Amino acid sequence: MPSSAKASPSPGHDQLLRLDQQLCFALYASSLAMTKLYKPLLTPLGLTYPQYLVMLVLWERDDRAVHELGELLQLDSGTLTPLLKRLESSGLVSRQRDQADERRVRIRLTDTGRQLKQAASSIPVSVMCQIGDDLDAVAELRERLHTLRERLQGQPQSD
Repeated sequence: MPSSAKASPSPGHDQLLRLDQQLCFALYASSLAMTKLYKPLLTPLGLTYPQYLVMLVLWERDDRAVHELGELLQLDSGTLTPLLKRLESSGLVSRQRDQADERRVRIRLTDTGRQLKQAASSIPVSVMCQIGDDLDAVAELRERLHTLRERLQGQPQSD
C-alpha cells in the first residue's frame, strides 16, 4: 500500500483515549467526590455512606428482607451482610429469621434507628446547598443517570 494511501488517525482519534474524555472516569470521580461530601455529614450520626443508603431504604419502609435490600441498593450479599451486622452492632437495626421462611433474614429498624431519621433529615438539604445547583437541574441529572444505569444493566455481560 503506498504511504499516501495509509489511513492515518484523525486528529480527534487520540483524544478518545484521554482520561478527561472518559465517561466512566467522570462517573467514578463524581461518585468519589459525592461520598467525600457526605462523610462529614454522616460521621456525627455514626454512619458510613453505604450504611446511610441502607437506612434510607428502611426509613422509606421498615421490615425488609435482606435480598430486597440487596436488589434496591444493587449490593451483593457478600457486601451487604457485613454492613448489616455493623448496623446491628450499632443498635440501629435488628436481623431476624423470617417466620414464614427460615432461609430469609428480615431487617427491622430499632427505636434508635427510627430516631436517627430525624437527625438525618437535614442531610439532603446540606448536600443541595453544597452542590449549589437548582432542584430542576439535579432532578434532570438524576433521571439521566437512572436512564444510563438501566441501559448499562440491559447490556449483555462479557466474560
